[in-house]
Amino acid sequence: MVEAFNFTGQNHVYHGKVRDVYSIGEEHLVMVASDRISAFDHILPKTIPFKGQVLNQIAADFLEATSDIVPNWVISVPGPAVTVGKKCDAFKVEMVIRGYLSGHAWREYKSGKRIICGVAMPDGMIENDKFPDPIITPATKAEEGHDEDISREEIIAQGIVVEADYIQLENYTRALFQRGTEMAAKQGLILVDTKYEFGKIGDIIYLIDEIHTPDSSRYFYAEGYAERQEKEEKQKQLSKEFVREWLIENGFQGIEGQKMPEMPDEFVQLVSERYIELYEKISGKKFQKADQSNINERIINNVESALKQL
Repeated sequence: MVEAFNFTGQNHVYHGKVRDVYSIGEEHLVMVASDRISAFDHILPKTIPFKGQVLNQIAADFLEATSDIVPNWVISVPGPAVTVGKKCDAFKVEMVIRGYLSGHAWREYKSGKRIICGVAMPDGMIENDKFPDPIITPATKAEEGHDEDISREEIIAQGIVVEADYIQLENYTRALFQRGTEMAAKQGLILVDTKYEFGKIGDIIYLIDEIHTPDSSRYFYAEGYAERQEKEEKQKQLSKEFVREWLIENGFQGIEGQKMPEMPDEFVQLVSERYIELYEKISGKKFQKADQSNINERIINNVESALKQL
């Protein structure tokens, strides 16, 4: 179990739902991806073996593969679940982009809504249909509780992001989604929807946090997609959605008064296997499980070595 650390130059730590972010001086961050898992904005009671490593390594690969589109925060990846990078002034919105009617958008659509975040959705769609063009449905970033849908107009009117920056964020979001879609297609996958987070240093916008991981994205298998849609069958997918579905089946959607169900060990193992499967599918590489002994000591040594290089 990864513990809290105290690195050289550390002046603040933020424990998120999944990641722990350590501020080093005024310019740098150390991000440790834990094996915690969250759904419906609640941390689940058990950790998922190797999940942090999967998230960190997928994000590192995709950030490197998209660095020609937008600069990103990464300086080095000194451990399987650790990234060291630039500290940016984060925009308080998540740029969610959807190529298909799935997840939250489908739940809204099924309830009768045809506008999400100020964006119109066509009539006559069924779950997991492809949108004519990808739609951007931003969300405000909540320190605690649920992120909230918000429209482009509200973001600009409330001064959350100035218009010129927001237009740039939209452009980056579409370009990143296109690149992610192309990379997924080469591996026989469909990138269904995802989210990006951005920050600024001076006048330069940077891509921050993780991208195209199973925590931030949803993937379908391309093979059989059309046939399943035609028969209105569930899509075969690689994402965290099956965890949400399991929770819903067991009476939990994060609503006040609901009790978090106990996660059987078999289910925890299944979730771990699904994360590893996604890593191997999206990267085309065999997953190498990191040594689980002396994890904390190794993280400290790796990070301290990386910080000396800054």
